[in-house]
Order: sequence, then C-alpha cells, then structure tokens
Amino acid sequence: MRRILAISTLLSSLVLPAAAFASTPVDDASAPTPIRVSTGVTEPVLVNSASLNVPVGYSIDAIPSDAQVDLSLTINAKGQPENIQVTKSFSKFWDARVIETVREFHFKPGTVDSEPTPVDMNLVLNITR
Repeated sequence: MRRILAISTLLSSLVLPAAAFASTPVDDASAPTPIRVSTGVTEPVLVNSASLNVPVGYSIDAIPSDAQVDLSLTINAKGQPENIQVTKSFSKFWDARVIETVREFHFKPGTVDSEPTPVDMNLVLNITR
C-alpha cells in the first residue's frame, strides 16, 4: 500500500509541471494566426450604369425575350469592374457587347471597416428589347 501511495505522489508531482508547461502560449511562426472577423463589411453599390448599344443593321427582334448573360467580376477599390468573365453565355456576339458595357459601369466600392477593398461578385444581366 505504501508503494502505491509513494508512486502516486511521485507521478502527481511530475504531471503538474507538465500540465503547466503545456498551457504556456507558443510564440512560434508555425502557430496558426487568428482570423479576424469584422462586422464592418459593405458590398459594392452600382452608381452609374451604361446602355447596351445595338449595332447598326442588327435587328432588335432577333433578341429573345429571355436573353441573359451571367458574369463573374471583381469591383476594385476604386469602384471599377475588373477581370470580367462570362459564366453563362447568350451568344458570343452579345457577350462581347455586354462586357464592353459593364466596363463602363461605376460602383461605390465595397469596404471592410470603412476601408475600400476589392470584392468578387456575380452579376446577371437581362438583355431586353
């Protein structure tokens, strides 16, 4: 019985410092950096848009009533569209004209904690007669 009591006393004195050592903070470059969560995030807002121009000699009646082009783009910190890519095409002819038109759009840039920041977004444009 004395042996068990002596061993448990020795082991408890070894475990206590080990627990204290394990709980000390690590100042290591490999330690994960904390992720900052912000509630001060705003999305870009369209300020000025442009009209899609129909080329001379092209019949507006050739456009179906449900014509739609989906885009993926980035609104930079100045509110200008960048990296415009078509994700759902209507036709190559109209896709090119839609991209030209969207380049003329101007947005109020998105912000994080009141600082303008680039924001990736999707945009769906309906082509109507």
